Amino acid sequence: MNSTKSEKNGGVGGDKLVVLPFRYQFAAGAVAGISEILVMYPLDVVKTRIQLQHGVAKDGQGYNGVLDCFRKIIRNEGASRLYRGITAPILMEVPKRAIKFSTNDSFGPYYQRLFHAPVLTQPLAVLTGASAGAVESLVVVPFELLKIRLQDKTSASRYTGLVDCFTKVIRQEGPLALYNGFEATLWRHIVWNAGYFGCIFQVRAQLPKPEKSANPKMQKTANDLAAGFVGGIVGTTFNTPLDVVKSRIQSVAKVEGVRPKYAWAWPSLAIVAREEGLRALYKGYLAKILRFGPGGGVLLVVYSAVVDMLAKVA
Repeated sequence: MNSTKSEKNGGVGGDKLVVLPFRYQFAAGAVAGISEILVMYPLDVVKTRIQLQHGVAKDGQGYNGVLDCFRKIIRNEGASRLYRGITAPILMEVPKRAIKFSTNDSFGPYYQRLFHAPVLTQPLAVLTGASAGAVESLVVVPFELLKIRLQDKTSASRYTGLVDCFTKVIRQEGPLALYNGFEATLWRHIVWNAGYFGCIFQVRAQLPKPEKSANPKMQKTANDLAAGFVGGIVGTTFNTPLDVVKSRIQSVAKVEGVRPKYAWAWPSLAIVAREEGLRALYKGYLAKILRFGPGGGVLLVVYSAVVDMLAKVA
């Protein structure tokens, strides 16, 4: 299978396409994903803790925001707890990010041919991103479930680590439990990727062209950082409610004969809004913005740099 990259824009949201082997796109996405997770993971732990908190903090119990959550985790559980469960996302990042970028770059020319579009347009960029997100979600669900279980303070004590968590989920809940929350994850990734890649396309179109700059390499890096930053913020803004309910769905172990409170994405959104108010759908939003704004920029910069490097040997 072959993928493509842009001669001008490094592979994502470009307009002039040349063939680049799929394996290079896959490798570039993997390197970008691991780079982002190593830098930003503590914010993911904080985000999950806040999302799983029902209601507001009272009498010193619970978290009153990102900084308060950081302080309490470090003071009460130790700084290492901020990296609790990182094994699952590290293992997940290689296929997740690799699939995100490689399928996005593969869907682009496919939709151009399907809709007879000579260049990638804004609507096609959104459609391409949404399609990449749908494919990505197929891979990440089991890893996301294990990560949530290990990050959740109320359930983390039941597991000694990733392998123990994986074993107990299968033994106590069945293999299909690993895909608990798949529908919510699917929607979350479709929305985030549509916003992310759609914004990358639009922002890049407004920025100075690298080839017309005195320092093309520096301009290209600045463009990637800005486009990825904006894309990360927009994607996060649209998908945070779905992320909240996904965390709620995956945090609770399945019990035979017991109907879970949170089971499907859209009904769960209504439950959270009704019981905790609309603001509760944006729990953990600040932590997500702090992660996926800069993180989106890191992803795109590293991905484009690795693509350019590998293209020289393609």
